[in-house]
Amino acid sequence: MNKIAEFFQLSSLGTDIRKESIAGLTTFLAMAYITVVNPAILSDAGMDFGAVFVATCLAAAFGSLAMGLLGNLPVALAPGMGQNAFFTYGVVLGMGHSWQVALGAVFLSGILFIILSVLPIREWLINAIPRSLKLGISAGIGLFLGIIALSNAKVVVDSPATLVTLGDLASFGPFMCLLGFALIAGLSQMRVTGAVIIGMLLVTLVGWLVGAAEFKGVVDLPPSMAPVFVQLDVMGALEVGLVTVIITLLIVDVFDTAGTLVAVCNRAGLMQPDGSLPRMGKALLADSGATAFGALMGTSSTTSYIESGAGVAAGGRTGLTAVVCGLLFLGCLFFAPLAQSIPSYATASALLFVACLMARSLADLDWDDYTESAPAVIAAIAMPLGYSIADGIGLGFISYAVIKAVSGRFREIPPVVYVIGAIFVVKFVFL
Repeated sequence: MNKIAEFFQLSSLGTDIRKESIAGLTTFLAMAYITVVNPAILSDAGMDFGAVFVATCLAAAFGSLAMGLLGNLPVALAPGMGQNAFFTYGVVLGMGHSWQVALGAVFLSGILFIILSVLPIREWLINAIPRSLKLGISAGIGLFLGIIALSNAKVVVDSPATLVTLGDLASFGPFMCLLGFALIAGLSQMRVTGAVIIGMLLVTLVGWLVGAAEFKGVVDLPPSMAPVFVQLDVMGALEVGLVTVIITLLIVDVFDTAGTLVAVCNRAGLMQPDGSLPRMGKALLADSGATAFGALMGTSSTTSYIESGAGVAAGGRTGLTAVVCGLLFLGCLFFAPLAQSIPSYATASALLFVACLMARSLADLDWDDYTESAPAVIAAIAMPLGYSIADGIGLGFISYAVIKAVSGRFREIPPVVYVIGAIFVVKFVFL
């Protein structure tokens, strides 16, 4: 015990093993929904649910353990919401690529992220992307998740006259989705730990009782990983048409990770006096390594989770919190039957709540500066309406450069905006 306390510097940070363990459990409960939601989303791409469930647990365990042991930060990782939607509905179903090629793109983005993590330009890249675009992209991913959730639960359906319209809200699936969403939002407002997973399980239980969902058990040996394990197609991902896909995955992963690390560490009181993040390089290396590892296992990009803030609120201050959470994800491997028993309307309710959390970033925009707010809004609304995270990001970068230029504010356009904007112009015009 003394060696554990010494390794994680518990005493100097005013914590102990008991506090860190409770914090790790709290973080796990706050993000355990991903073990169900991620396989559900990736299965729409044609991937085996059980195999992806195992890959999700392993990627989350690896990432959380790496963050705890390398970065000594109370930040847990798992396959990211938004990245998994882009993987399935953008790359596979939208662009027509195989999920094996999509996994190859995830792996390559992880390798690029690893390279950036060990180079001194990492802080420059993170700071170079305008804050307004970061906020717009985050909100846009949330809106994209929202329309996916509503569509999967048949709350909204396609319409030849208006593109989309309300479905039959009195039918069981849509009603239970909205009920589950209300339960999750209400429990979250009451600061109930594990509100998302509790809401999902409650509406799932109703489905079991009325025969609208099949109960397949609780505990069993983990399913086989063979259908997705090391099935990535790296060579296929090197096609010219996938350059923007890899760049999109990289951009989202980099600033999503950076934003989460800053937010969680600031809440934990771990930021340096100059505002810098402690052990930034090691933290980014853990995150990027988890993405590459997750692709090999068979899942979309792995990233730091903002739900780690729940563990910090419970007293977590060190990497031991992340280690405990990672070990709990390993234990989750034996609950595959329970995960497979949760119906789509229940996972949709969780998706819809996550969408609301992400969409609130629009509130932080400078609405009086149209050169900042307009490109962010364009990026945000283009994602769900164009059904593409990549295209939304592209339109956001292009409009940012053009609007700034029209306003005569050329000097405010970072070079990275020109580069990424030009790449997307080529994609829209020629690819």
